Amino acid sequence: MNVAFTFKNFDASDHLKEYANAKFAKLDKFITNPDNTDIQVNLSVDKFRHVAEVILSTDNIHISAYEASEDMYSTVDLVLDKLEVQLRRMREKMRSHRRKDTAPARMDVLSYPEPEEENTEPTIVETDQFVPKPMSVDEAAMQLQTLTNEFLVFRNADTEAINVIYRRNNGDFGLIDPGY
Repeated sequence: MNVAFTFKNFDASDHLKEYANAKFAKLDKFITNPDNTDIQVNLSVDKFRHVAEVILSTDNIHISAYEASEDMYSTVDLVLDKLEVQLRRMREKMRSHRRKDTAPARMDVLSYPEPEEENTEPTIVETDQFVPKPMSVDEAAMQLQTLTNEFLVFRNADTEAINVIYRRNNGDFGLIDPGY
């Protein structure tokens, strides 16, 4: 996680930076890719008000929180609480995003008997059955980004069709949509 500080109208103390870094490290449990996360922390003092504004950017997520109080340490705590609430709400939203109770699609892969010839084509040696989860294309892309698999089979929540999203050689994603 990359944390950048900006101080306005007061001198920055190393203890405050360490305190804030330790607090923001607790946000790792909500973030799928902490290495690709940037946090901009703007701390300022206006007369007797200590203000903290935090902007968190990761993948396709941008969250900001603002808080003011009489003490800078308590302001950092309060703004962290606001970020945690927003991240927790976003995580729950992503879990239940457009999930519908639809009939599960049953997918069977059939194996054909081997031809008697010596020059044989590859055969299917394993059959897996699973129920693809209904999710949006964006949610499937986010899930594939966190997985090490090369593809993900899912039920498109918008079209109710079975789709496959795959990782291309250049790092982008491709989508196979049957179009029926």
